[in-house]
This record gives sequence, structure tokens and C-alpha cells, in this order.
Amino acid sequence: GKLGRYPPWPGKIVNPPKDLKKPRGKKCFFVKFFGTEDHAWIKVEQLKPYHPHKEEMIKINKGKRFQQAVDAVEEFLRKTKGKDQASSHNSNEEKNRRNSSEERGKQSAGEEKRKASLSEGKLKKGTGEGKKRVSSVSSERGSKSPLKRAQDQSPRKRGRPPKDEKDLTIPESSTVKRVMTGTVAGFKWPPSVSEPVKDSDPHFHHFLLSQTEKPAVCYQAITKKLKVCEEETGSTSIQAADSTAVNGSITPTDKKIGFLGLGLMGSGIVSNLLKMGHTVTVWNRTAEKCDLFIQEGARLGRTPAEVVSTCDITFACVSDPKAAKDLVLGPSGVLQGIRPGKCYVDMSTVDADTVTELAQVIVSRGGRFLEAPVSGNQQLSNDGMLVILAAGDRGLYEDCSSCFQAMGKTSFFLGEVGNAAKMMLIVNMVQGSFMATIAEGLTLAQVTGQSQQTLLDILNQGQLASIFLDQKCQNILQGNFKPDFYLKYIQKDLRLAIALGDSVNHPTPMAAAANEVYKRAKALDQSDNDMSAVYRAYIH
Repeated sequence: GKLGRYPPWPGKIVNPPKDLKKPRGKKCFFVKFFGTEDHAWIKVEQLKPYHPHKEEMIKINKGKRFQQAVDAVEEFLRKTKGKDQASSHNSNEEKNRRNSSEERGKQSAGEEKRKASLSEGKLKKGTGEGKKRVSSVSSERGSKSPLKRAQDQSPRKRGRPPKDEKDLTIPESSTVKRVMTGTVAGFKWPPSVSEPVKDSDPHFHHFLLSQTEKPAVCYQAITKKLKVCEEETGSTSIQAADSTAVNGSITPTDKKIGFLGLGLMGSGIVSNLLKMGHTVTVWNRTAEKCDLFIQEGARLGRTPAEVVSTCDITFACVSDPKAAKDLVLGPSGVLQGIRPGKCYVDMSTVDADTVTELAQVIVSRGGRFLEAPVSGNQQLSNDGMLVILAAGDRGLYEDCSSCFQAMGKTSFFLGEVGNAAKMMLIVNMVQGSFMATIAEGLTLAQVTGQSQQTLLDILNQGQLASIFLDQKCQNILQGNFKPDFYLKYIQKDLRLAIALGDSVNHPTPMAAAANEVYKRAKALDQSDNDMSAVYRAYIH
């Protein structure tokens, strides 16, 4: 389907699978959608009462599938109403609570306290067993639903589970169900939580993705083992799994790990692999960079071929397509150490053609290949909070689970080799273009007599507010361009993203304009500074 916002969709809150851990720090419910088999965690703020918004929903979406979903809602309500009426004679208390079955979507403040309450997205069992309240979900961010208000009133502190968490497994008959409308395209799994602290949020999330033409993407939760779920239509869906150990600590794989390339990203990755108990052998083109990691317990490999031949899984993180090819195909390179069963994971940000070529030569020797470029910077690498985009051998992706947990907060499995390279270039294209725009705005403010600090303060109060925006603006205001992400590498990524657009005749005019500014910055000797040094290209 086309990208963009999708109309609301009706569904109901259900009990999540018994083994599914709810995302921490996330105010959300587990939702099953009427008319489909799709389900997902939905943020509380997207909830809206069903009845008051029913007509509005129908006007927005006139599709056949949507009408079928609405019919399913009405059938559900009829059945629920019949059950409630049949059981209403059981107690006077039940009768008092059901003053009007036609207005079951409305509740008094007193009923709200007795019914299922929301606290940090946890479902709590109310006193009115058997009663099913109808509500809905909306994709409108600004609106506060009754559920949101109930959650706001909760005095319980963020992140602490409710005392009666066992009530999450109440039987279907007494589950509080709500008919909801929500923007399926907007559903997020916990990676959308901004910068969680790793110690307090031990949950690491895997995503398995394969391309599907269905606009409604299905999230299904599993644990431990990662596999792609086949729907009735035959299309594959996203699945997420929390493979973190029970106590939140990581159980390191017993496989021997190799790591080639100790740059800004690689250094932080290796440090975290060692901290989490992995056995790591390192190699770097300039050997002195290995010394620090040898002191931390790493072993030293003399050549890439030696590292690959002595390790079970070898990771590599180098600068560009040429470096990635030389590392594999050059003298004493990776390929010379590959034999059946050896595993190679390339974390470099390169183009799809390069990574496909490398995969073919590795596999031709009996090796297993995974591409796994990372989204982040030096700080996130040091903190073990990278986002990993993987594609290729799915079994190898599973084998890398403890390694990915050590180095990142989230990993995505994107299908066949080349998909991760393309996605990574698109992500960095957006980031690089945004950085150039930030620099352009700050310099325009300066030359027109406006305060750059005030501009940052205004941006930080608006919808563009982000850690990236604030950090990069601070770099510029302080004149501190110590590299967190080399300017020369973001320019390389813009160049490769533009080439990706060329290959499919897709226009990339914003990226092309940004690329010219970065090229100007490189001409001003800013290559080895942080990407925020693109600011200097605008100074007259």
C-alpha cells in the first residue's frame, strides 16, 4: 500500500499470549482487529470511545473490508449485550450498574474506578466481572480519551508493574474488551520509545520483516525462537521476540566471536561484546587500536583470514564499499578463512550491489552470510544502544542474538541480502538531509540577526524536538565538531542513496542538494569532523 496515514480501524483489547512480555514503560494494550487476524500493541493515547466516533469512522473509510469490520463489531456488541442481559438477574449490583444497556459506551466517574483501569498500559481487573465495556482507538495524537485520562489519574510511578499483574490472565469471558479504531500504519513496537536506559529496560526486541503489499502490517509476538509467520493469505508478517534472559542479563553465546574494524562504531561494539562475556578476537588495519581491547580480554588476530578461520562468527565494520570488498577479497582476507559453516556478518554501511557480491562469494565457499549495518553514532555504540538492520541468513541472525543484545537496543530482520543496505542508506539519507537543514536554519538565523540559541529553544518546544536535533545544534553553538559520526561517511551515504534512487529512476532532489553542501564542507577540510560541521559550508 501507499505510505501515509491510514483511516481508523475497529478492534478489541484481548489478553496477550501468556508468554508475551508487555513492553516496559509503554502505555499500551494488546489489540486484535475486527475483520482481520492482525493484532498489535497500541498506545493508550490512540484510544477513543467507539460509539461517539462511529459515524466519523464510517465517513472516513468506505472500503468493503472496513464495512465488514464494522459489521463484526456490531455482531460482537449484540452478542455481548445478550450475554449481559442474560446474566443481569444474578445480582442487584449488576442491575444497578446496567442502568442503560443502550449507553454501554458511557461510564460515570464512579464506574470508571470500578471497571478496568489503565496504569502504564497494564490491564487491571475491575469489580464488575462479566461486564464488557466498548471503547475505541484513534490516531489523533492531541486528543485525550477516557482511557488516557484514567491512566493520567493513576498515582503509580512509571515503569513499576501493578500489584495485581496476575489479573492480566483473566479468562476471556471477563476480559474487558473495547472496540477500537486505530491507524495500523502508525503502530509501533518498543523501539519507538526514545532512548530507554538499558539497565532499567532489559527488553531487547527483534523484528522479522519480509515485504508485503498489505498496508496493514501484522505484529505477532513470540519468545526465544524467531520465525516468520505465514498468514492465510500466504504473505509473511512481522514478528517480534524478546530474547533477553529472564533476569534481564544477557547470556553470551558460547561461539567464538571475531571482529574486524575498530573505528568509531566498532570500538564501542567490541567493548560491549566483551563486557557481556563474549569471547572476542579482534583485528584492525592499524594494529595499535587493538591494544586497549587486548587489555580488556580480547584476543589478537594477525589477519582477517586468521580471525575468520579461528572464530565461529566474524563481524566486520569498515568505512565504505571499497574497504568492505578489500577486507573480504584482498590478500589474507576474509574469504581465505571461509570454509563450510563459517559465519560472516558485515556491519558496514554499503550499497546493495556490494553486499550482494560479498554474500555470493562467502556462500560459494560454504560460508553463511548476514548483513547487519547499524543506525547510531559513537555515543550510542558505546552505550550499547544501536539499532541493527539485518538481512540474509535468518539462522545466523538467531545465532547472533546475544551479540546484538550486547551492542544494540533493537534489531530488525529485513529478509534477503540487500534489503538492509537499502534501508540503512535511506535512514542515513534522511538523517544527513535533516542535519544540513538544521545547519541552514542556524546560519540563516545568524545572518538575519536572530538568536541561534532562541531558534534551538523554539525547535525544542515543537514537534521536531529530538536528541539528535539538540545534540547537533549544541555542537554548532559550542563550535565542538569532535566526530560522533564522521562527515565524510554521511556524505558517502548520501552519495550511495542518490545512486540507489538513480537505479530505480526515483527522484532524490533533497538528498542531492544536501550532498552538494557536504561536498563543499569536505572541500573545507571538514571530512574528519562530525557531520554537524556541515555548518561551516554555510559560513561566508
